[in-house]
Amino acid sequence: MTNTERKQDAPKGGNPAWKPGMKSPNPKGRPKGIVDKRVQVRNLLNEGADKVVSKVIESALNGDMQAAALVIARITPSLRATAERVRFEFDATAPMTTQVQAVLQGIADGEVPTDIGKQIIESIASLAGIKQMDELEQRLAALEDR
Repeated sequence: MTNTERKQDAPKGGNPAWKPGMKSPNPKGRPKGIVDKRVQVRNLLNEGADKVVSKVIESALNGDMQAAALVIARITPSLRATAERVRFEFDATAPMTTQVQAVLQGIADGEVPTDIGKQIIESIASLAGIKQMDELEQRLAALEDR
C-alpha cells in the first residue's frame, strides 16, 4: 500500500478540498510564534500543578483515602513479584527432553512450583530454538564453503 493509498483511506478531516498529491495550500507552513493548543493546555496545567499537588496531599492528610492512595502510588515504586529460588536435580548439559523431564519431576515432587516450572520449560524451549538456528547457520556456512 502506497502513502497515497493510505492517505485516501484515512478518515476525512482538515481541508476537504485538499487531495493527496496536490500542492500544499500553506506552502510556508505554520507561522512562527503560534503556540500549539496542546502546549497551551500543558502550560496551564503546569501553572496550577503546585496547588493541585498541595491540595491532594492536604486531602490525604485529612483522611481522604483516594487522595492517600494517589500520593502513595506516585511516591513509592510498585512491587514486582519475585520467585523464590528452587533447588532440584537438573543437569543443564543433558539432552533437552531429559531437562524437561527433570523439571516435570521437580513439579511432581513438589520441589518446583508449577508456574516456575512452566517458565523453566519455556526457557528450555527458547534455548532449543536458538540452538536450531545456530545449527542451521553452521550447516549453511559449510554448504557455502563447498
